[in-house]
Amino acid sequence: MSTHERPRTPTRVAVDAQALGDLYSAPAILRVVNVWDAASARVVAELPGTTAIATAGHGIAASHGYPDGEQIPLALMLDSIDRISRAAEHLPITADLDGGYGDVGETVRRAIGVGASGANIEDRMRPFAESVTLMHHAVAAGADEGVAFALNARTDALIADSSVPRADALSEAVRRGRAYIEAGATCVFVPGVLTADETRTLVSGIGDRLVSVIGLPGALTAAEYEALGVARISYGPMPQNVALTALKRLGASLYGDGVIPGDTEQLNNF
Repeated sequence: MSTHERPRTPTRVAVDAQALGDLYSAPAILRVVNVWDAASARVVAELPGTTAIATAGHGIAASHGYPDGEQIPLALMLDSIDRISRAAEHLPITADLDGGYGDVGETVRRAIGVGASGANIEDRMRPFAESVTLMHHAVAAGADEGVAFALNARTDALIADSSVPRADALSEAVRRGRAYIEAGATCVFVPGVLTADETRTLVSGIGDRLVSVIGLPGALTAAEYEALGVARISYGPMPQNVALTALKRLGASLYGDGVIPGDTEQLNNF
């Protein structure tokens, strides 16, 4: 199958959205290994434990030579999501749509059109009312398309300003998280390395199975977060970083007296 076959129908995206919502609310934490192109999507999709595919906005941008933060043109980002969707055609797709690209409703509609049944949208610590409206518009755009769009509403409360006392940042994350859930979000993504106590504060304040976290070096394990009531764990740009680190080390070895390891798999055959 090439990546230009089997586009998802609107009905299929709607079914995927319901499945994605069910994965968020299930007792088991939703584990997603973020991908950045069709090849990485195919590899992850074929793993037995994969139940959904999550794109990495940073990773997609980097793969095209752009820095993170909506520097990559939206059309190119959506084309990448489309290719990922087709490469992993049997799984629901949740996309990283950064801060919404200026018109979050139109961006969500276009993302649905290329197969996404959910997405991360960043508040970037915009004013509170503006941020709530942003999340509401994302959910409403999905509803207009007949999709119960699984919005993983991201608040940058813990990472935007290191001078803010941690307790205050946690309180703001809870305040925003509650408001985003009321606006229709499926889950609230709070990036940052979280301790067990901080995770308890977020889950207690926002709700059981309503908090999403990122697995960074120094973070808790997925099982530990699951036991604390977290709904989802993703890994952002880290899978791509790990892959590129392996490439760098291989290259250094091959410039010496190394050879391609004998257990190397042929994983990029389309």
